[in-house]
Amino acid sequence: MEFDLLIKGGFVVDGTGNPWFYADIGILDGRIVEISREIDADAKRIINAKGLIVSPGFIDIHSHSDLTLLINPSADSKVRQGVTTEVIGNCGLSAAPIGRGNLDLLKSLWGSEAELVSWNWNTFDEYLKRLEERGVAVNVAPLVGHGTIRVAVMGVDNRDPTRNELEEMKNLVAEAMEAGAFGLSSGLVYLPGCYAKTQELIELCKVVAEYGGIYATHIRGERETILEALREAIEIGEKANIPVQVSHNCPKYGAHGKLPEMFKIYEEARLKGIEVTLDNDTHTDFNAHLHQVLPQWAQAGGKGRIVERLKDPEIREKIKREIIEDKHPGPGYVGLVKHGRWDRIYIFQCKKNKNLIGKTIE
Repeated sequence: MEFDLLIKGGFVVDGTGNPWFYADIGILDGRIVEISREIDADAKRIINAKGLIVSPGFIDIHSHSDLTLLINPSADSKVRQGVTTEVIGNCGLSAAPIGRGNLDLLKSLWGSEAELVSWNWNTFDEYLKRLEERGVAVNVAPLVGHGTIRVAVMGVDNRDPTRNELEEMKNLVAEAMEAGAFGLSSGLVYLPGCYAKTQELIELCKVVAEYGGIYATHIRGERETILEALREAIEIGEKANIPVQVSHNCPKYGAHGKLPEMFKIYEEARLKGIEVTLDNDTHTDFNAHLHQVLPQWAQAGGKGRIVERLKDPEIREKIKREIIEDKHPGPGYVGLVKHGRWDRIYIFQCKKNKNLIGKTIE
C-alpha cells in the first residue's frame, strides 16, 4: 500500500487519556488507516516527527470567532495552536439571527469587529452559509446566543418578554437548531441577558432539548452571587431536561475561596442525574475594555452613547451607586471596581496618552 501521508516516529497522544506512545501513522484519502509501532511502506509524502507530539486537532470549546472567521477565514492564530474545531456563539452572543430594526444594537454588542463584516444575512442558516462561502479553515460548532435572540425580538429592554415575544424567541431558537446550531448559549452578566428571568431561559432551553442540543452558560455572576448563579444554571438544565455546560467556572474577586462549595453543587447535581459539565479559565481578572465595568444599561448603544452618559453628573453618580449595589451582577472583573481595587487595574492600551500604559488606575 502507498499512503498519501506517512508520519513517522512521533510521540502519539491520542486524546483518550492514555499515556503517549511511539508510533507511525499512515493516512490515505484524508483518513487515518493505520497506526503501528513501525510502518514499512511507501508514501507520497513522509514527515519525520521524531521528538514531536502527534495528536488530534484541539477543540476550542469556548470561542468568540463568529465574526473573526468571516474576516480571516484561514484562522491562522488558531490553526497555529493546533485548533481544528471552534465552538462559537458563546456567552449569549452569536452573529445571527438578526432583527433588522435592531441590527445597530447587535453591532454595538460586538464592538469594533462589527464594522469589518457586511452583515448580509438575517437568519442563522444564512449566516452559516456565509461561513461556508468564505471557506473557513477550521470546523465550526455554532451555538445560538440567547442575547442575540433577545435583541432581535425586543432590543435591550429591561423587562420580561410578552407572550407573543416569547413565542417569537422560541421560533428563532427552533430555526437556528434546524439550521445546525449545537445549542443555546447565555451571558447572564451581559446586556441584554442580564434582564432575563430563569423561566424565560427554561422555556427556550426546552426548545433546544427537542433537538438534542446543549445549554452553555456564562452564569449570572462570578463573584458574590456565584453559588446562586450556579444553582440557577443547574435548575434550568433540570427543568428543561438539557445538558448544561458552565462557562469559565473560576470565581473572580469577591468569590475567592468558593470553589469547594461550587464543586459540591456540581457533584450533587450529577448524583441526581443532571448532566452538568464545566470549562475553566485560568485568569484572575481579564483584559476588558474599561467601559465594560459600567452597569449593563450604561453600555447600550456603543461608545458614543456611553460618552454622552458619562458627561452627565447625575448619571455618573447613578453609575457609581449601581456598581456598588450590583443588582445585575456584571462580569468578574467588575468586582475589582466594586471593591475599590484600582491597584489591580492596569492600562494596557491608551491611544492618546501612551505614557499611561503599564500603570494602574490607582
